[in-house]
Amino acid sequence: MPSSNPIDHPLITTFGRLVETHSHLERRLGTAMQSEVGLPHVWFEVLIRLARSEGGQLTMSALADQIALTTSGVTRLIDRIQAAGYVERCPCVRDRRIAYAAITDAGHDVLSRAAVGHVRNLRDSFAQFSEDDLATLDDLLDRLRSTT
Repeated sequence: MPSSNPIDHPLITTFGRLVETHSHLERRLGTAMQSEVGLPHVWFEVLIRLARSEGGQLTMSALADQIALTTSGVTRLIDRIQAAGYVERCPCVRDRRIAYAAITDAGHDVLSRAAVGHVRNLRDSFAQFSEDDLATLDDLLDRLRSTT
């Protein structure tokens, strides 16, 4: 008979597995990226989102939503990435309250170098999954993301 104790609910266990897996991957892949290219993983996440965005730029608030930081947290993060020369701030011509973060040529260069090693490390992480498994995982993650 299933437990009536809410702490034993299977959804809590499922979510816990997701959190543990994310934490483990973040640590392992982030450590590899830092040692191989000298790029913190969170910087990679910013640069990849900018590079894949129209015009290579996003508003600070859109970027904050995508990488799960507050707008003030993104502002401080962009300060550090900008100091390294990988992004620049661009004002919005229609609304002076809006600022964009835009990837620079140097940002594209470091992102390209980091992506090569990241793909290799991701292949190692997902080696036990078939292409069908990965397609199913993508579908499940997209469905979960659409509910949040």
